[in-house]
Amino acid sequence: MKWTQVSVLTTSESIEAVSNIFMELGAEGVAIEDSKDYEKLKPGKYGEHGEIVDPKDLIHITQGALVSSYFPDSPDSIDVESLVPKLEQRVIQLKEFGLNPGPAEVKTTAIKDEDWSTAWERYYHPVRITHFITIVPSWEDYKSSSQDEKVIRLNPGMAFGTGTHPTTRLSLQALETVIQGGENILDVGTGSGVLSISAKLMGANNIKAFDVDEVAVESAQNNLDLNPVAKDIEVSANDLLKGINENVDVVVANILAEIIIPLVPQAWDNLKEHGYFITSGIINDKIEEVKAKIEEQGFIISQISRMKDWYSIIAIKPGKED
Repeated sequence: MKWTQVSVLTTSESIEAVSNIFMELGAEGVAIEDSKDYEKLKPGKYGEHGEIVDPKDLIHITQGALVSSYFPDSPDSIDVESLVPKLEQRVIQLKEFGLNPGPAEVKTTAIKDEDWSTAWERYYHPVRITHFITIVPSWEDYKSSSQDEKVIRLNPGMAFGTGTHPTTRLSLQALETVIQGGENILDVGTGSGVLSISAKLMGANNIKAFDVDEVAVESAQNNLDLNPVAKDIEVSANDLLKGINENVDVVVANILAEIIIPLVPQAWDNLKEHGYFITSGIINDKIEEVKAKIEEQGFIISQISRMKDWYSIIAIKPGKED
């Protein structure tokens, strides 16, 4: 079978947003090549036949990032010709959300039927994300270095990458701050499911995860299945928390600022008194707008954290006596 590779040349900061656009337009997964990943690589088995190769000798992207998806040449597949202009328009519009899409160049390449689906495996290795959590690709044979280290297995070949983006790191650090054990949690815009899995490892009780796209839900479920601790996490498709009526301890959302705004009142309605609202995915230009909306709703902001150009917020729903 013939395939068409559709790639977007963008910036490292826009990887997750571009990946999400691909998924919303019908892609079943994305492959990510980030120039920053090569800076972390050490000599390893990167050769075509498993030989040891120094990363500096690899042919690789040197600036920005390349987000790609593959579409089969079959009658029931997506029409690539009609997909490209939609993709270009959506990527350029990221400027309106405070993101820099970079060149935003969309390129199509016809490729032969080859093992492209595992080509990205050479770029992903275990990464320590927080003091206690390590993300490990599903194919790696990895053992914890200490009793305190918690391992999450992900398949980076699915949507939304490996969980190493600053917005995800900020979310995980915030969860480590608020989870004491036994909490009920709603994970909005779950993506790879990494936040839900992490929360379970931290001692959370019941977790329900949501994403607007069915393909993303399937991706999250596949990752949940890789981690036995996550067997009772419920994941389903939903528009933010529309129609959801829970009484939980934590609502966490790693999504773009413009999507956080309508989520604020929904999070308020689903949180217990003294419950935590964790938001991430907030670019520098949007932090004041999001902060104002959260405070306007009645939340008390207890912590704002920054990593590169991204922010996260931990807010508390006050009790009647506060």
